[in-house]
Amino acid sequence: MARNAKPISRIAGIAAATFVVVAVLLAFVGIGLRVKTISGLGPAEWQAIQFTIAQSALSALLSCALAVPVARALARRKFWGRTFLITLLGAPFILPVIVAMLGLLAIFGRSGVLNDMLEMIGIAKISIYGLQGVVLAHVFFNLPLAIRLLVQGWQGVPAERFRLSAQLGMGPRMVFRLIELPLLMRILPGAFALIFVICLTSFAVALTLGGGPRATTIELAIYQAFRFDFNLGRAALLSLVQLFVAGGAAVLAFWLVPAVTFGGGMDRMQKRWDAQGNWARALDGVCIAFAVSFLILPLLAILTSGLRGLLEVPLIVWTSAWTSLWVALVSVLILLVVALPMAGWIATSRRASVEAIGLLGLSVSPLMIGTGWFILIHPYANPTDWALVVTISVNAMMALPFALRILVPSIRQTAQTYDRLSGALGISGIAFWRCVLLPRSRPQIGFTAGLTAALSVGDLGVIALFGDPDRSTLPLQMYRLMGSYRTDAAAGAALILLALAFGLFWIMDYWGRRNAIA
Repeated sequence: MARNAKPISRIAGIAAATFVVVAVLLAFVGIGLRVKTISGLGPAEWQAIQFTIAQSALSALLSCALAVPVARALARRKFWGRTFLITLLGAPFILPVIVAMLGLLAIFGRSGVLNDMLEMIGIAKISIYGLQGVVLAHVFFNLPLAIRLLVQGWQGVPAERFRLSAQLGMGPRMVFRLIELPLLMRILPGAFALIFVICLTSFAVALTLGGGPRATTIELAIYQAFRFDFNLGRAALLSLVQLFVAGGAAVLAFWLVPAVTFGGGMDRMQKRWDAQGNWARALDGVCIAFAVSFLILPLLAILTSGLRGLLEVPLIVWTSAWTSLWVALVSVLILLVVALPMAGWIATSRRASVEAIGLLGLSVSPLMIGTGWFILIHPYANPTDWALVVTISVNAMMALPFALRILVPSIRQTAQTYDRLSGALGISGIAFWRCVLLPRSRPQIGFTAGLTAALSVGDLGVIALFGDPDRSTLPLQMYRLMGSYRTDAAAGAALILLALAFGLFWIMDYWGRRNAIA
């Protein structure tokens, strides 16, 4: 940027960043008020810590291991619908967790399709609850993420590398050892660390499929100490443990994520001479079919059971759906108010460290923030009266890291391109945002808003701590229906929640892409 032209004011960005830091610090203050009154961790807490780390590591390991053959197959095969299939792999990321749980239960549960098939051939039924169920759910959510990361890496290899290997007569094993294995060694550590962090903070999965002394995560232990025992001191201490574990893993994840480079190429379409054999084609087809079946069957189960259960949905579900809708919309508004000025400040700052402020959402737990705020509010007001306010704020804060990663590159490029011209014309401040940045960042803003809305409408986190029967969102109401064994009504609620999440994402993303300035 030109030194004399400063069209983007940093004051608003610094104010937004200060708001985020203060919100987190207030949660720390609340937790600190209770941690002083207790001595340490007991056997149950240590068991929860060990289970959390073990299931996260196992989930990340399986997700990455299964992603390698699937991503390799997608990278070296061209077929009708391939682009759509790769796009579809992003669906589990915005799929409400509680909805996915119902779909997995329909396939892998005690009365699910898989157990019915096992019973027909005389094999004992399997249980989805406990460690195996938590790992299965995490693989369902994170396998697509690992596949997308690996596919992008494979597509970044210049086509000339594979052409040269064919000219030198290299077989499939040699190509894998010299080209593909180095690619995997660069991407897999970062992918493993990122998925490990995500699995550490997945509350709804453990709440639905975990439980019991041997299958309790740290976040589930916080919830149990909070809701069942009302032991705020224990919940506060566990929140600090969660921050230490998740924060350390988040730092490790960003440290391990490398820049994958393979030298220059001529941007030609890759042709894989090493994968022309019938056995290679068959193996790739099996891998792709496995991934499609594993990801699509639970979604189809949700659709079919949800259509049957719509007539069983009680009126309170529709009320909760309206609550979830406006909570998501307000969360999007707050997110944009905070993220846009922060993105402008980060994009024009010479210090890369300022972006770390926006990454607090990856290192802090929603339940940790909710616990701290609950402790602060409790002496002065009824925390349940503030349930939706806290939920909205935490939803916006948790989406902030993703929003900044989407918005900052676009705003940085636009500012570097137009800052001199804008400075010469006297366009700065709000006018620069209105005339230059917002129009040219519209696709990124729409995608950010859609992602935030989808994540917010399906969130089952803080509201589980604060909520009561009169103030429940749709995910919480759906969980209550599942707990009372009203399966048909829960399936109908799941279909409504699925429609809300994908509908909000599509509408906002479409608004961003429609008539956008390239």
